[in-house]
Amino acid sequence: YSLSCIQCSSVTSTSCTGPSVTCASGYQCGAQYTASNAGTVSNNQYTRTCFPENQCTLSGSLSTNGARIKSAVSCCNTDNCTPSLPSLPGDSSVSNGLTCRSCVSADSTWCYTSDTIQCTGNENMCLLQTTKISGSVSLSTAIRGCSTKSFCDFGSQSSSIDGLSTEVKFICTSGSMGLQKGIYLPAVICLFFLKLLI
Repeated sequence: YSLSCIQCSSVTSTSCTGPSVTCASGYQCGAQYTASNAGTVSNNQYTRTCFPENQCTLSGSLSTNGARIKSAVSCCNTDNCTPSLPSLPGDSSVSNGLTCRSCVSADSTWCYTSDTIQCTGNENMCLLQTTKISGSVSLSTAIRGCSTKSFCDFGSQSSSIDGLSTEVKFICTSGSMGLQKGIYLPAVICLFFLKLLI
């Protein structure tokens, strides 16, 4: 049995409405709430769509020098149900001993500098995130920094909302040179860094 779920997105509210779409088998109706901060600039986004069941309780954060994103997902499992508002993870300023490269590129899927960031709390993975957006806007971005392992566990997903097709790839390492996993993350994560850069 495949659920029908509302698909919509809002940057001004923690609720939204939109068309009903049919989800693939094994998916539930989900809501993702994401908050980003870069200096004095803050952005929030609330998105409803179909989520794989194994993503329905995930929450996590990622940080670069001067910017931080927190995101969480909640789900419900009846047709066109409204998920509860996801709870974002708390902040921590306690160093966990991991140091990662830190950079942001607004026009390429690669960045690498000598800048580093001291990771804190549960952000115990180093990441390289690459983003490709096509449609009414065409953009490529790259981000390096610290991340919670939960972001690396989001699994494969792409997004096509409001005329934009977006795919985000995370390459996560535990601080060594070995590659742990390359995955695709919901596109909402990258859109926040784009807003901070543009």
